[in-house]
Amino acid sequence: MRNRAVPASVLAGVGSYVPPRRVADEELAERLGRSPEWIFQRSGIRFRHVVEPGTSSGDLAVAAGREALSRAAVGDVAAVVVATTTPDRPCPGTAPSVASRLGMTGAAALDVQAVCAGFVYGLEVAQGLIAAGTADSVLVVGTDTLSLNVDPADPTSMLFGDGAGAVVLRAGRDEEPGALGACVLGSDGDGRDLITVRGGGAEERSAAGGAPADPYMRLEGREVFWRAVEHMTSASRAALEADRVVAHQANTRILAMLAERLGVAADRVLSDIEQVGNTSAASIPILLDHADRAGDLEPGHRVLLTAFGGGLAWGATTLVWPRLARPH
Repeated sequence: MRNRAVPASVLAGVGSYVPPRRVADEELAERLGRSPEWIFQRSGIRFRHVVEPGTSSGDLAVAAGREALSRAAVGDVAAVVVATTTPDRPCPGTAPSVASRLGMTGAAALDVQAVCAGFVYGLEVAQGLIAAGTADSVLVVGTDTLSLNVDPADPTSMLFGDGAGAVVLRAGRDEEPGALGACVLGSDGDGRDLITVRGGGAEERSAAGGAPADPYMRLEGREVFWRAVEHMTSASRAALEADRVVAHQANTRILAMLAERLGVAADRVLSDIEQVGNTSAASIPILLDHADRAGDLEPGHRVLLTAFGGGLAWGATTLVWPRLARPH
């Protein structure tokens, strides 16, 4: 039980943005030497959205953040947390620019890098800022443009799309709808090579001679599949008491296996991966926004959020879905 003197973090607004360009399986099939049916059977994805040249992760974050802020009845937001593995630049972080573009110059702003688990990690960072009294409200954004980081010839590129999702958290009380529960986080750095971009970091820069390191994201799909199921299951036992499960949208086979391991009905595991693909740190908040708009999340639903990604890193938390202002 949280100390009652410590404020809870309450979800007050949600928003999302995906770029207009939509890529269907048919467009990828010839390039990958696979049929559209093969792509869908192995991923559950029919479409993914990708950025046009000149559009960055920060641009998507600003659009999603603006939507979430418009639906949140809060005053000035004191902090911005951006979860991304595709920052606009290696230095500085993307969050200060996002905050400034949203009119929050002077707000605390930082990036979180936990790949597909980044949004859940970002929620916990925001909870800490609110609990410490550093901020009364925090904008948390997950944003990624993985279409720019994948090898077009690698079959795993079929999984990834671009997008951003955001939530606003405010200080409140434990018993309020929207209050986040305890957050379970974990990692296993021994698996860092299973989801990785080797090029562009200090390892490559410090190496003596040799060819440049691989600049593309590489994914060991079979091993990642089983580890994702294992760690999201262990972090998500609270799902047994949840009305809805909102998991990172990696692929439909992982979602199905997660439901089976947890013993929950498949229709309680929400998904929009068929239409947007795997958007990494953005996938959970995008799905929250889509499900709220569609009525698949209703006030009073007990919701579990769970994710797994590179690092390896994973996490889970819960909340009771609140009544939010309708989108403008």
